[in-house]
Amino acid sequence: MAVPAAHAEATGAIMDTRVRPFRIDIPQAELDDLNDRLARTRWPRQLPGEGADRGVPVAEVRELAAYWRTAYDWRIHERRLNAFPQYLTTIDGLDLHFLHVRSPRPDAVPLLLSHGWPNSVVEFTRLIGPLTERGFHVVAPSVPGFAFSEGPRETGFGVDRVARMWAGLMSRLGYDRYGTQGGDLGAYLAPAVARVAPAHVIGVHINGGFGFPTEKDLPELTSDERALYDMIQQWSRGGVDHHTLLRHTPQTFAYGWHDSPVAQLAWMMQKFRDFGVQGMDRDLFLTNVTLYWLTGTSGTSSWFMYERDEFTWPEGQRQVPTGVYCGPPAVRRLAERDNLIVHWPESNPGHHFVGMDEPETLAADIRTFFDKIL
Repeated sequence: MAVPAAHAEATGAIMDTRVRPFRIDIPQAELDDLNDRLARTRWPRQLPGEGADRGVPVAEVRELAAYWRTAYDWRIHERRLNAFPQYLTTIDGLDLHFLHVRSPRPDAVPLLLSHGWPNSVVEFTRLIGPLTERGFHVVAPSVPGFAFSEGPRETGFGVDRVARMWAGLMSRLGYDRYGTQGGDLGAYLAPAVARVAPAHVIGVHINGGFGFPTEKDLPELTSDERALYDMIQQWSRGGVDHHTLLRHTPQTFAYGWHDSPVAQLAWMMQKFRDFGVQGMDRDLFLTNVTLYWLTGTSGTSSWFMYERDEFTWPEGQRQVPTGVYCGPPAVRRLAERDNLIVHWPESNPGHHFVGMDEPETLAADIRTFFDKIL
């Protein structure tokens, strides 16, 4: 086991700075076990109510579970993931998995991508190609506790620690100046890297998350801004409050997600529905679900919730310029209190995980932002 950086000097240990090639190769026995568990699912009765009033309907979960068992082919998607160069390296005592895809353009800009929750680097499989074509060297790590990256071993693990790991990774890869980008959890991580390593970050681009009005902003909101606030409140009340759930009892729920693939599937269906994701390619969705199942990371990936006292929107930074893929229903003037906003389109298309269904549009927007600041 690698010695954490904090203890390396005191113990005289030599830090392991190697970057080791990595390839996904799931044993067939694990896929057979998944198939067997799906076939033996003990299905609950459908509760009374209309549509998804009580959660994801049994019929919908049964249909997708049957497709997962009989038609979805993990090996096809494993090969697609392995088409991206992948590596492991040890930073701050944890093994970190990442994709590193270089652009053929000699003037390419290094870009660090941070994925969201409950997502993974699968979020970027359709985005990486358009980014490299537009002149970006892409580095996409699996957040600690997600997929093939080791999870925290102690309490107190937070966004700033991951941001320092991200900065260390970019330095280890030889990138002195780079941009950061992310959505959902990635919208917390991308600006955090600029806060901890401002001399090395060119700019921060997020899918969205800055400038959402809160209760303390109510006295100064205009009528239009108050309407946006009401819209956000209505949206937040319409789904499962995973922040509260995982802040208090993540271990309790991890038993079900870790032992039952259908529990894992239904939870993911619930959350993607809560996030307004509709019409996503089912194989892409199931690749993300399968990755969580095969790596057993539903519990370890929840550290972001259980290490926080309360929910807060992403924190900005004023060290480097910021671009936002889609501003509304956020309010630009509120976002500008904590960010140097230079890019704020009003009507870009796409849902919460926009890189999965609008990769070309997102890649073009990222390029537009960096062209403004370079």
